[in-house]
Amino acid sequence: MPLPKAELHLHIEGTLEPGQAFELAARNGVDLPYADAEELRRAYRFEDLQSFLDLYYALMTVLRTERDFADLADAYLARAATQGVRHAEIFFDPQAHTRRGVELGTVVEGLWRALERSEAEHGVSTRLIMCFLRDEPAESALATLEAAGPHLDRITAVGLDSAEVGHPPVKFRAVYEAAAALGLRRVAHAGEEGPPAYITEALDVLGVERIDHGLRSLEDPALVRRLVRERIPLTLCPLSNVRLRTVESLAAHPLPAMLDAGLLCTVNSDDPAYFGGYAGDNFDAVRETLGLGEDRLRELARNSFLAAFLDDDEERRARYLAEVEAYTFS
Repeated sequence: MPLPKAELHLHIEGTLEPGQAFELAARNGVDLPYADAEELRRAYRFEDLQSFLDLYYALMTVLRTERDFADLADAYLARAATQGVRHAEIFFDPQAHTRRGVELGTVVEGLWRALERSEAEHGVSTRLIMCFLRDEPAESALATLEAAGPHLDRITAVGLDSAEVGHPPVKFRAVYEAAAALGLRRVAHAGEEGPPAYITEALDVLGVERIDHGLRSLEDPALVRRLVRERIPLTLCPLSNVRLRTVESLAAHPLPAMLDAGLLCTVNSDDPAYFGGYAGDNFDAVRETLGLGEDRLRELARNSFLAAFLDDDEERRARYLAEVEAYTFS
């Protein structure tokens, strides 16, 4: 039985495994420029974030119907449950679908089909986070938030993802202010490829409650002190960082130093179909390569539940935390 954990940095489109991509392509009459799933998997080698995003968006063309999105989410939840995930806060990118003619309602309601039965079928509670693409105009983000109005009962938070460099958080001030007025929680990718200043800006300008990645925070000691003081969670993704070459190797990952600094770090999978591992695989990797002991692993699991958007269900949070404390490592 794996260590219980919450996954807080997971792009549902990034769980599209090659086999499922071909299955959905056949269902929807989409021609993929690959002979088979194995050839497609060989394309999962990336030079940087942009080279990944190019393939990531191209493969989304197979996602067309509510059933497709439900099947995608259900496959992820089933796999995550086997890796000890008890709670998942799932990102989705509506603009990547609406710009190719798929209605936002199709995406949300399709995902919700899987999420609403997840606890009964997989033992995994869920939240849904709607992300804005930072390389799209800010006006598009505002239009997306407005279009999401009828579906906000399904959405817990907003986020900010896609190409970071050259797209600072301040660009999205207005949409985050609007989201806050609607009572939505706020997170944002920052400090993955972008500078530590983007982390500070996400906190000060967007009012985010969690930083997705935050990998470069150690470069700014004053920022580290603030993150520790304010207990701002960082949703790190070690295997993703290696695949996208934001760190030279897993052995060089700053996670141990970040924990030693007192940062509230969590470990997540990001886009697991592309980056070689789901949540449990990331935990296994940092244990084996970085030499993290039982106390550190338990700390990471505990942090994940403390950082989760479970404020409306503190009893559930307490139950999950108790599972972590009671866990016996084999």
